Amino acid sequence: MKRSIATLIVVASLAVAGNSYAQETTPGPGTVEVSIIPSGGTWFLEKDSAPGFGNYDVGGAVAFNFSRIVGVEGEVTGSFGTIQQLGGLFGDERSPHILSYTGNVVANMPGRSLVPYATAGIGGLSIYSRQVLGQDSATHLTGNVGGGMKWFAPNGRWGLRGDYRFLMTGSNSSSAFFGPDNRYAHRIYGAVVINAVK
Repeated sequence: MKRSIATLIVVASLAVAGNSYAQETTPGPGTVEVSIIPSGGTWFLEKDSAPGFGNYDVGGAVAFNFSRIVGVEGEVTGSFGTIQQLGGLFGDERSPHILSYTGNVVANMPGRSLVPYATAGIGGLSIYSRQVLGQDSATHLTGNVGGGMKWFAPNGRWGLRGDYRFLMTGSNSSSAFFGPDNRYAHRIYGAVVINAVK
């Protein structure tokens, strides 16, 4: 009797372990994905008298996938100013710090370990005061389109991500630095992706 119970327990344990292992070995987007962005950059294009400039980015994002194809994502990034040549009016100065926050729709293309995706969304951009540039704090409406590639490890729990966005920023400032007109920018980043809920 004891041997039968022990055999039954061993067989049940192997079956549960086999099912758990099979679930863990499916690469691809999970139901909830967390992206940690340790490194990136945003480059604003020159516009009339407003100079072009680039900042260093860090941030994070959380995505909820309704299926393996369609999801929504909330993203927050801090864009830190660096000392650079800002044109004739300003010379070598540190660009202002920026906080961006967006909500995006994400379309993951069918795949397993390698998952290309496209995304678009809207949000806000808060540019912080930099008096030496004549820049007051201001918030702008933004839109973005882009995409990238996710790679998931064989265990399906984590991965890496490369992302590109074309940003469109609405006018809401009369400063000579950021300008009263719409601005455009390119942004890229690399991230670690964690499937918080598979």
